[in-house]
Amino acid sequence: MAWTKSSYSAGDGGQCVEVAAADTSVYIRDSQQADGPVLSVGSAGWAQFVRMAARGCGL
Repeated sequence: MAWTKSSYSAGDGGQCVEVAAADTSVYIRDSQQADGPVLSVGSAGWAQFVRMAARGCGL
């Protein structure tokens, strides 16, 4: 999988999130713990989350 770091992740060792897209899922992990746990969500759920985040809506 090709992991991409969030553009909002700071380079100062703060909280960093990476995502990787597959056919029907999106995978999310802590970039500082690449061998740690990975969260998997459906592509539709991820798209809804991104739309809500872009509007500044709370979850």
